[in-house]
Amino acid sequence: MDAATPAPLDPTDGPPAGERRSSLRQYQVQLLERMQAAKSGAAAGVRELGVVIAGRHYLLDLTQIGEIVTPQPVSPVPLARPWYLGLANIRGDLTGVIDLARYQGQPGAVAGTSAATSAERRLITFSPKLGFNCALLADRVLGLRTSSEMQAVAVPGAGAPAWAAHQFDDGEDRRWTLLDLAQLVREPRFALVGF
Repeated sequence: MDAATPAPLDPTDGPPAGERRSSLRQYQVQLLERMQAAKSGAAAGVRELGVVIAGRHYLLDLTQIGEIVTPQPVSPVPLARPWYLGLANIRGDLTGVIDLARYQGQPGAVAGTSAATSAERRLITFSPKLGFNCALLADRVLGLRTSSEMQAVAVPGAGAPAWAAHQFDDGEDRRWTLLDLAQLVREPRFALVGF
């Protein structure tokens, strides 16, 4: 064996395969329990996931999201709106990828980002119960948040859409918008991805 050929893996390195499967199963069970507790309201008020999209902070209701995955290659769709980035293969399902910033007429989340931020990006899929096989492109996932522990802010004027009508300030002077995905998918413009 020459120096360029990697040494074969030693099956005795690391924990035994049975122990790894057990740890993975235990982690999955704990994660499932936490998600179910959050959806049932038993998680001490923790109901939202905090994310950053194009520099703005959003809260996503845990009952309205499916899963968080690393970005997959996106295949553009001809004649689609600029906010509809295309289709990605997520666990064997073709999923539409949405740039929420562009949907709102702002500069896109993809433009002008560094390699450091692109490593933090995630796709957040919609819950299957919403009936839309879509995912939002998020610049960063910040973890679980509780809007009930934040100060509600009156949204000025009637300009905010129904799916972004609730805003909150946290103790660190950050403004959060509660993103109601169920309202978003009901917006007629959301279903019109083509020209």
